[in-house]
Parts: sequence; C-alpha cells; structure tokens
Amino acid sequence: MSLKFASNLSFMFTEATAITERYKLAKEAGFKAVESGFPFGYSVKDVSEARKKADIEQILINVYTGDVTKGELGYAAIPGEEENFKKSIDLTVEYAKALNCSRIHVMSGKVNQPNAVNDKVYLNNLLYAVEKFQKENILGLIEPINNITVPNYYMNSFQKGLEVVKTINSPNLKLLFDIFHLQQICGNITKNIKELLPYIGHIQIAQVPHRHEPNTPGEINYKYILSTLEQEGYNGYIGLEYSPKLSSREGLGWIQEFGYKL
Repeated sequence: MSLKFASNLSFMFTEATAITERYKLAKEAGFKAVESGFPFGYSVKDVSEARKKADIEQILINVYTGDVTKGELGYAAIPGEEENFKKSIDLTVEYAKALNCSRIHVMSGKVNQPNAVNDKVYLNNLLYAVEKFQKENILGLIEPINNITVPNYYMNSFQKGLEVVKTINSPNLKLLFDIFHLQQICGNITKNIKELLPYIGHIQIAQVPHRHEPNTPGEINYKYILSTLEQEGYNGYIGLEYSPKLSSREGLGWIQEFGYKL
C-alpha cells in the first residue's frame, strides 16, 4: 500500500505548546511531512529553522487569516478587505517560500448572508492569488468547510468550490478535499472521490463527528475510504487534521492497523 500521511501541526503534537517544537515531535514519530495553519506569533526565521532542524517536509500552510481572537478566518470573500487579502497572500507566500512549501490553503472568511457581491469579491481575490502563485510555483487550495464546525463560513459547498475552480481554470488552483467536512456537508464520499479527484490538490481526514483518529468510533469507514483513494490513483499526501483522542503518538496505531506505514 502506497498512501503517504502528513501530520497537521495545528492539531497534532499539541503536547508541545510551540508549533516550532512540533516539527521535531512529528519527525521523531516517523513522519516525513507536515502541514499546518498559519504559524501566528512565529517569524519566518523561527519556523523555517525549526523545519530544517527537524529535517521534515512542509507540504501545506494555511493563509494568514487575520485576527483569530476576533474570529477572522480569512478575507477572500469579504468586501472592503481586498488590501488585507493581498497582504495576507504576500505574507503567506513569504512563509511558504522559506518553508519550501508548495501549497497554500486560501481561506474565505465568514459571511452571514452571502450574496453576489461576496461571490464577485471572492473570484477577484482568487485571481490575484493565482497570479502570485503562478510566479512562485505554488498551488492554491480552497476548502469547503461545514457549517456545523464553522458557522457562516463562506466556502461551505463542494459544488460551489468546484464551480470556482472550473471558472478560474488555472493549474494553480484546486480543491482541498477534507473528508471530515465532506461527510457533514453532503456525504456520498465514494462518488465524490471519483468525480472530484481531477480537481483535488490535497486531501485531509478525521473521523466524524468528534474529529479524532480514523479508527475511532464514528460515521466513516476509513479503511474502505483509504483503499478507494488508492484504487482511484491518488498519490499525494493525506493530511491528518484530527485531534488525537489520547496522545499524538499513541493515536498513530491506526496506520499500521489499516496496513500502512509512515
């Protein structure tokens, strides 16, 4: 079996408070790659040195999302925040380049009552981002996020996400396919894997509803889902964006249980 797994440092190895310390813990646990949210509070030098010292690959970073204490989750779909959006892209590109990271998840922000203005702003902002990404050889990703976990998140539909990717029609923009969110938004996991795979740039997993390891009790049969991804020819990393039920290392037993290895 050939699937590859990356630890999400925003969810895993939180035994260490500092994200810069989690690179080392992920490496010691056997991971060859990691992903993370934006490393708030840490300089480019801080995170790039931590990654290099751990000798581990960074495959994805989330865009700078604004003031998280105020619940900000990005600017892409927010009218009047176009300059902040551009600054967030430029800043995240700086971090991505220092981390030798080739994927950026562009977050849309929250919108109470989305309308045509939000749609237009979102498309225009993504066009700006894609132009930047093309120059830097970076793949931009947009992720539909369910409204149970994040109420009022603008990009909350896989159909809408697919339409945006098709409209922009660039090799530098694809879907971030998080099966945790997919199950809660629309289900039909097997069908969606097969239909959306050409438009998918990265995959993440977690059990539903409690967002723990794939082998914990929940709605999704991940042993079947992972074998389906293999059969359909997915060869990228799968991000483990779950909250370990026990410790991060103790929870990794599912990988061997399912017949895989790090």
